[in-house]
Amino acid sequence: MNTLPTSSPRALSGAPSSLAALRARLERLISHDLIALACRFSIAGVFWLSGRTKVEGWFTLTDTTFLLFRQDYALPLIPPEWAAYLATGAEHLLPILLVLGLFTRLAALGVLGMTAVIQLFVYPSGWPTHLSWAAPMLVLLGRGPGRWSLDHAFGWEPAQR
Repeated sequence: MNTLPTSSPRALSGAPSSLAALRARLERLISHDLIALACRFSIAGVFWLSGRTKVEGWFTLTDTTFLLFRQDYALPLIPPEWAAYLATGAEHLLPILLVLGLFTRLAALGVLGMTAVIQLFVYPSGWPTHLSWAAPMLVLLGRGPGRWSLDHAFGWEPAQR
């Protein structure tokens, strides 16, 4: 006859406390500061690299960039040349602000706005990628940039737990 070993009630009662201890340890290790830093850097990298593909040298927009904004990225209500300069400028400025943690909520809102425009008018089928860009920006908008930011250093953002 096969019998399964049984645990005593005392052994089982230790499980919740050990899970609580593990959770507490993880919360100390993975603080909001670390999460916010990862959110800031991950999206900054995506948008910075995209911006760099649109320029030659430091900030000369390529002919291909203007062509893309005339044909592939054609937006309603704004001339393609303006859109090219505005989007490329934002793809350079907003990542710098995110990495520094300077005006972080405003920069996150800018990236979120760009993501919404891309989703609605340029690549509607790209929603899985766009959602992965939006999620970290929502964290930054809702919880702030964390203590490892210039916003916090200047006293503009309180520390989060």
